[in-house]
Formats: sequence, structure tokens, C-alpha cells
Amino acid sequence: MDRQLVIICLLTVVIHLIGTLAYAARIAGVRTRRIAMSFALFNALVLVSRLSNGFLAPLIAKRVENALADEASAHLLLDFRVMIAASTVGVIVGVLLVPSTQRVFAKVIEQMREKKSLARLALRTATPAGLRTLRDAATLPGKAHLTNLRRPKSVGWGILGANCVAQAILVTGVLASIYAGYLNPEYRVTASQLSALINGFATILLFLVIDPQLSMLTDDVVDGQVSEPAYRQAIVWISGSRLMGTLLAQALFVPAALAIAWVANTL
Repeated sequence: MDRQLVIICLLTVVIHLIGTLAYAARIAGVRTRRIAMSFALFNALVLVSRLSNGFLAPLIAKRVENALADEASAHLLLDFRVMIAASTVGVIVGVLLVPSTQRVFAKVIEQMREKKSLARLALRTATPAGLRTLRDAATLPGKAHLTNLRRPKSVGWGILGANCVAQAILVTGVLASIYAGYLNPEYRVTASQLSALINGFATILLFLVIDPQLSMLTDDVVDGQVSEPAYRQAIVWISGSRLMGTLLAQALFVPAALAIAWVANTL
């Protein structure tokens, strides 16, 4: 594994780590009863995660360009498989860090009432006091979270399946579009531009189907219709469907790349 691939994989891990930790903001909002503030924090983290994909695309595209120029493409498909595997690692690490992160976010939400600035609070994290807060909040998932994994009634299989598919599309969207350019070099610019359409569909699916369900579930917790442990359990299942989405992306990658290459050729 060369240095460029290592950098791409590390960025991929960080992007999916941030996206998974965004769920901790919702749990923190339920704990603090500051729902609006928690949603602002959640949206900020999701936005950072989604926009960060834009930094990856040029690095990955350069790798394909080098493979086409040097005709050294024997391991290119394996490289893309490793990138997708890095997204799986990011989600796993994120799930393990959710208990610690939701404690930190609970403190952040409370402090936002005084500071009135998310950027100022982010800078405060680098101070000694902020580092002590991170240290004190560090914890691993408890035994109860690992043994009691029954699916709560508040989360249906349809929502879990939709989230799994949406996450798989988001993982493969940019990668498959760039790899399609390798499969069809003559139209590689057209293929790369199709990633915006693919990711747009997945984003619409997330914001129209999955996020409203999470919001209604959050309201049910505030109203006392759903307990906080059941809510945390629901987040675990939703995080699990995100993890399954990264695994599904491995199966979708090549068919998606072939389909994109065909569409680019027929437009």
C-alpha cells in the first residue's frame, strides 16, 4: 500500500467516523432536552462528512489517471475495495465511540447556551479544559448495550433497509463514477459528473425518509412515549444499518461502475 492510498483510506475513515458520530448528537439532545441545538450540531457534523467527500475525489481521480497513463492497473480494483473497507472501519470505530461522544456533545450543547457559537466551542476543544472533558467522557459501550440488541418496535425494517441502501449508494457514488472512467476512458469526465446525480438520490432518500423518522422518534422520547434506553437502542440499529451499507457497497461497486460507464457512453 503506497502513501497516496494510505492518505485516501485515512480520510475515508475520518469521513465515515464523523458521519457515524453525528448520531451521538441526537442522543445528547434527548439527554439535555435541547433538541433544536442537538439538531444543529447533528446537521453540522453531517455537512462536514458529506462535503469532505469532495476532497477525496481529486485524489482518487489522480490515482485512476496514473493507472491509465502508466498502464499499471493490475491492482486498481483492489485499491478501490480497500477504500470501501476503510469506510467500514470508520463506521465501526464511530459506533464504539458513540458512548463517549454523546457525553461530550451533551456538555457542548449545554455550553452553547452561554457561548452562542459552535465555532468558538470547537476551538475550545483544543484547550486543556477541553481535553480534560474529552478524557473524562471516554468510555466504551457497556455490557448492556452489547447483550441487549433486540430491535425496538420504533424502528421498522423498512427504515433500516432504506438507510442501508442509501449509505451503500453514498459510499459507492464517487468511487464507482471514477472507476467507470477507467473502464470507459473516452468518457471519464462524463462518468465522474454522474456521481453528483447518484449521491443526490441517496441524500434525498436520507432527508425525506430516514431523517423524518428519526425526528419523530426523538419527539416521542421527549413526550415520554419512548424511553431513552429504547431510543439509544434504536440509534444502535440505525448505526448497524449504516455499517451494513458499507458492506453492501462492496457488492454494488463493480455493477454500479459498469452501469455508470454504459450511461456515460449512451448520453
